[in-house]
Amino acid sequence: MDLDRLRSFVVLAEERHFGRAAERLRIAQPALSRQLQVLEREAGTPLVLRSTRSFELTEAGDLLVERARQLLDAVGRTEQDLRLLAQGRMGTSSVGFVGTATYDLLPRVARLAHTELPGLDLHVHGELLAPALVQGLLDRTYDVAVTRPVDPGRGVRTTLLRRERLVAVLPTHHRLAGRERLTLPELAEETFVMHPSARASSLTEVVLAACSDAGFTPPGVVEVSETSTLVVSVAAGLGVAVVPQPVRTLSLEGVRYVSLRGAPTIDLCVAVRADDARPATRRVVELIGRSVAQRR
Repeated sequence: MDLDRLRSFVVLAEERHFGRAAERLRIAQPALSRQLQVLEREAGTPLVLRSTRSFELTEAGDLLVERARQLLDAVGRTEQDLRLLAQGRMGTSSVGFVGTATYDLLPRVARLAHTELPGLDLHVHGELLAPALVQGLLDRTYDVAVTRPVDPGRGVRTTLLRRERLVAVLPTHHRLAGRERLTLPELAEETFVMHPSARASSLTEVVLAACSDAGFTPPGVVEVSETSTLVVSVAAGLGVAVVPQPVRTLSLEGVRYVSLRGAPTIDLCVAVRADDARPATRRVVELIGRSVAQRR
C-alpha cells in the first residue's frame, strides 16, 4: 500500500468528511475519492460506508486506520533516525584514551557528548598505552583514539591536539618537593617510576631521551602499566616520575608536581582509521578537538 494514500486515509478518518479532508490535504476532492477507491481495491473490502448525511468507517477501515498510524509513525521515526545517523548524532562510537589524557580529557569529552550528542552511544576507555590504542583502531575495538603520534603508514590518520610539557612528580617528603621549579639533572640519582618500556610507551621513550640529553640514565627503574599507578607509586616513596602536565589533574595525597626548567614536551593526537568515513567518527573527533580548545 502506498504511504501517501495511507496518510490521506488517516486524515479522512480524522475529519470524517471528504471536503474537509481534501482541503487539509490540499488536494481536490475527486483525487481523494480515487485514492480511497484504490485502497479499497487493495484491501478487497469497503473501508468507508458512504451516504449523503453520514460518514462511517467499516470494521476494515478502523483496522486500517490503526495500522496505518503505527506504520506512518514508524516511518517517521526511521526517517528522523536516518537523518541523525547521517549527521553523526546517532549510532555508536568507541573512544580509547592514552593514560595521561584519561584524567582531564576523558571526563570533558564524555560530558560534552552526553549534552550535545544524546543519541550517540559513546563508549570511553581510559588508561591505555599508545601501541594498544593503535592496535585497537586497526582491529576496530576503537573508532577514535586519543594517543601519542602514530606512524601514518599503519592505515591510521592523526591530527595534533596539543603539545604537553613534562613535569616532575615527587613524594611530598622529597628534599626537592618544596621547590617551584627544578632541572632534570637534579633527579639524576633518583629511581624513576615509568611505564614498561620505550617500545610500549611513547612517554617512556621521551623521558629516557630527555634524561640522556641531560647527561644521565636513571640508576633504577620501577615499571608500572597505568599512569594512576605510577603516581601512586611515587606517593608510596618508590621513586620519582616525569609525566605530562595534564596529569596534575590527578590530585593525590603524598605527591607534589614540580615544573621542570627547559621541560621537554610530548605530543597528544587524535587518531582514526584512514578509511573510516562514518559521520559519528567525524562528530566525535570534532568534539574532542573542542574539548582541548576549551581546556586551553
